[in-house]
Amino acid sequence: MRLDSFISDLLYRYDCVTIPELGAFVTNKVSAKIHSSTNSFYPPKKVLTFNEQIKNNDGLLANYLAEVEKIPYEVAAHKIERQVKEIKSFLTQGEVIVLQHIGELKLNSEGRILFEPSQHVNYLTDAFGLAQFTSADIKREVYKAEVEAIEKVIPIAVSTEKRRSRSYLKYAAIAVLGLAVAGAVYTHQYVNNIEEHNVAAQEQAHEQVDKKVQEATFVISNPLPVATLTLNKQSGNYHIVAGAFRVEENSDKKVQQLIEAGFKARK
Repeated sequence: MRLDSFISDLLYRYDCVTIPELGAFVTNKVSAKIHSSTNSFYPPKKVLTFNEQIKNNDGLLANYLAEVEKIPYEVAAHKIERQVKEIKSFLTQGEVIVLQHIGELKLNSEGRILFEPSQHVNYLTDAFGLAQFTSADIKREVYKAEVEAIEKVIPIAVSTEKRRSRSYLKYAAIAVLGLAVAGAVYTHQYVNNIEEHNVAAQEQAHEQVDKKVQEATFVISNPLPVATLTLNKQSGNYHIVAGAFRVEENSDKKVQQLIEAGFKARK
């Protein structure tokens, strides 16, 4: 029996899984991050660590083992104890304990347990389906490099005399800029005037329609005759439904039977 599969199952559900007399695997949630130098994107995950100070049996691992293998709790606890003794024996011999989907355990020079977590499993269920990926580097200086290459082949040089003789170009550019700004301001004002005019026209049209409706007179050449209904006011607090019929003739028969029996029946 190997404990790593049972520990791995529990790490998806709990933040701390203790192996009695050995230590505890503890998870901490971290947010997604981007590695700028490699253009790699990492989803949120649970970072797995090992705490050698937590050794007390909380019953979580033994209960889960007993439930899965359908064995008594005492038998499961004994199996875990025997497995822990084997792990400690291998560690003292300088071997590396590989726990599948969890990581590696080994002893340092001071006799402390070192843990190297596995990077292939993400125990955060909220991040299920999200994997690490690397994006291609975005080249933002391509056009600049192409322009610089063209300038090297066809250099553009302007002498000092030509610059001085063409100083009017500077003033022309300023004038063009001023005209552009003035044109933009005028266009903005023109658009605002059009919108105000449209709103005013719509309000005026609505007022005229309302006025016509209020002044309108409706004349019906062939009015319908006035319907006059005579209803007897019912008294009492209760009504009894004697029947419900799909065919109206059957309801008429039932009403007649009730009337003959002395009831004030109605349809």
